[in-house]
Amino acid sequence: MGTVKCLVWDLDNTLWRGVLLENDTLTLRPGVLEVLSQLDERGILHSVASRNDHEDAWERLEKLGVAEYFVLPQIGWGRKSDSVRTIAEQLNFAPETIAFIDDQHTERAEVTHHLPDVRCYDAQQAAGLAALPEFSPVVTADARQRRSLYQRRFQRDAARSAFTGPDEDFVRSLRMRMRINRARAEDVSRVEELTLRTSQMNATGVHYSSASLRALVNDPTHEVLVATVEDRFGSHGAVGVVLLQRRPYNWRLKLLATSCRVVNFGIGTQLLRWVTDQAARAGVHLEADFRRTARNRIMEVAYRFAGFGSAPCECRGDDLPSEADEGVQRLHLVPQRQSAPTTLTTFGATLWDADGTPGQWS
Repeated sequence: MGTVKCLVWDLDNTLWRGVLLENDTLTLRPGVLEVLSQLDERGILHSVASRNDHEDAWERLEKLGVAEYFVLPQIGWGRKSDSVRTIAEQLNFAPETIAFIDDQHTERAEVTHHLPDVRCYDAQQAAGLAALPEFSPVVTADARQRRSLYQRRFQRDAARSAFTGPDEDFVRSLRMRMRINRARAEDVSRVEELTLRTSQMNATGVHYSSASLRALVNDPTHEVLVATVEDRFGSHGAVGVVLLQRRPYNWRLKLLATSCRVVNFGIGTQLLRWVTDQAARAGVHLEADFRRTARNRIMEVAYRFAGFGSAPCECRGDDLPSEADEGVQRLHLVPQRQSAPTTLTTFGATLWDADGTPGQWS
């Protein structure tokens, strides 16, 4: 089922020993602090689903020195499954990437009944979670700061809620800057992570291993591009990847994937428009691979809206689909020049010129 992106904790007799409402002397369960720290270092988020008074429970988490680890805590009197669902929806994570830990079998059963894809663990397993394969993702520089990346996202969300003008004006107020660079050896782990973790904004759902990515980075017929974004709140980190095969008469866009963190800012659309503009300047057609998955319908819409169609073209020559292309649609576009967006300043490698000097999209 892949790796876990967020671990949701019950509190009483799970995160800590004792029951808050019974005025017990509360101490962290043995090994919990180490698990919180280790998973946080790996880029796995922590949250809370607990039946308690929110103010009292949060005060106790602060006294125990662990409150900083938790994002979007759901502390109240509702069903645990509703709390877990809210966390997944606000993080924009698929249920199968969420884990839940609780000491009560009935609570785990309730979550499983309503959210069968969520993985549930007994509190007795807490100290050993970090050793399980589903809690051992590829660790990158972005992973180590994932909690702060999401906390900055929540700050943006709060600013958006307080903003009274049109959404486009709010995005413009963020002063966003995107940089599209050729991947270096040290970027390969993050690129692999993007192909593995991204599901909604992944055009093929294909996971590229670090070995295959390194081979493509060193292949002169391919471009492996990484997009990073920052704004007035700070960095979004590396949020997009493009795998492009360059051929004399067309470029094949083998993968376009962007993080769900930036989906509301249209970064995927602007990245696709940037590639289209580069191809138009180079005078080549574009082909884009698309393989439908359970979650990436939005990418098909993006390609179709950009003008990609299914009609065959002579630009493909004798390039026939291979066995590895099973289930892949080859969408085609005769690209036209694209104007730079007014809400985003973009700097990128120059793909259409042999010189390749990076420049601003204008």
